[in-house]
Amino acid sequence: MKIRVLIVDDSALMRGLLTEMINSAPDMTVVGVAPDAPTAREMIKVLNPDVLTLDVHMPKMDGLEFLERLMRLRPMPVVMVSSSTQAGSETTLKALELGAIDFIGKPRADNPKVMESYAEELVEKIRAAKGARLRIRPMSAAASSLPQAPVVSTSVIRSAASGKIIFVGASTGGTEAIKEFLLRIPADCPPIMIVQHMPESFTASFARRLDSLCAPRVIESQGNEKLESGTVYIAPGHSHLQVKRTASGLMTELLSTPPVNRHRPAVDVLFDSAATVVGRQAVGVILTGMGKDGAQGLLRMRQSGARTIGQDEASCVVYGMPREAFLVGAVEEQSPLDDIARRALQAVGR
Repeated sequence: MKIRVLIVDDSALMRGLLTEMINSAPDMTVVGVAPDAPTAREMIKVLNPDVLTLDVHMPKMDGLEFLERLMRLRPMPVVMVSSSTQAGSETTLKALELGAIDFIGKPRADNPKVMESYAEELVEKIRAAKGARLRIRPMSAAASSLPQAPVVSTSVIRSAASGKIIFVGASTGGTEAIKEFLLRIPADCPPIMIVQHMPESFTASFARRLDSLCAPRVIESQGNEKLESGTVYIAPGHSHLQVKRTASGLMTELLSTPPVNRHRPAVDVLFDSAATVVGRQAVGVILTGMGKDGAQGLLRMRQSGARTIGQDEASCVVYGMPREAFLVGAVEEQSPLDDIARRALQAVGR
């Protein structure tokens, strides 16, 4: 049974391009295209698609407004198709908060190889969306964005956190999972380094959004920052992020080396550096995401003496990366998302 896709985009050129790419995949078919939200609403009733691709900015009804109504009245997997501008990235992050499974930028190149790679990424995201667990979070539910009380006494953390670092990796569904994790982290936490698979035009907006919501300071890493307590370092979308040891202490390092597991930044690069440089002083956390990135790196972390935690299947949007890490023996304990911060902080305090 093929995955039935409905495309919603106000550009006829984009509708045609996406249709061609999706129909080229043997396991999916475009059942309809809509130029605006009202048309899409009627087509959903008639066509009953499995997955929707949705433009962020459209006439008649904005993509966010349509998505909020859709998730309230007829929840279904949605992949946002977004511009790479700052405004576009911030809107896309709001869409993920509302319940969209994933997003992809709009193609901007005529190079056949680039377009082929874009098509592969698009159909991969649609496949993941079809099998994903819907997490509906209306923007009106303000509680989801309010800081949570720290789950472990800060005195416990301070007494044992010297030299400890928490390393986190995520992909599909990870923007909201990371937010939920950090909302439960106190301001004086150990340094936290995070790789979330995300284009470079989105990571700065992602870091700013987290910084406005969470108790710790959250920044997009620029490289060569000294790791400090109370600070969260987000990998920029253009480079791998890793930890390095220098005469003045532990610092961040950015690498423009080729993608690993088809990703840059890659979780495995961060986790490998944690295993090599930090060893027993590290705590590794792998969250929701498709694929295998991070599994081998987390295994090396565990083998080096680090504590390792994987998100459990029931709370994952896509139980891919945590599953692969669990299967290779990299995960010391599995945990629901709402308890991972507590367990990570307890591991720091041990």
